[in-house]
Amino acid sequence: MKTLQPVGVGTRTLNFLVDTIIVFTLAYFINKALTQYAIMWRRQMVFSFGELFGIVLFTYYFILESLLKRSFGKYLSYTKVVSSNGKKPKIWQLFVRSLVRLTIIDLFFFPFLNERTLHDYLSKTLVVEK
Repeated sequence: MKTLQPVGVGTRTLNFLVDTIIVFTLAYFINKALTQYAIMWRRQMVFSFGELFGIVLFTYYFILESLLKRSFGKYLSYTKVVSSNGKKPKIWQLFVRSLVRLTIIDLFFFPFLNERTLHDYLSKTLVVEK
């Protein structure tokens, strides 16, 4: 069996930047569409942009990592998400992973958790080379 090769800070940063640009773009256009809808039907906006960004962020990661084990940023860097034992992550792990990403403190744990983010640590997952 091939050994798991965890990815480094540079690859994680590339994944983060690509995925954040995609999530921001999706949230921006959804927000524009909802704003137009609200204006046209004289309704009040239901979500602020920040709330919508959080919903899109959670949905983006949860769906892509559930179905493909990879987000678009991970496709670009040839990496994937695995359980800490090297197998396909369970759905609860991906749910926890996606939920913890919504916290502002997630990224700041990287230096303290042996080069793992908080969402990796709490969900017991790893990002490894494909």
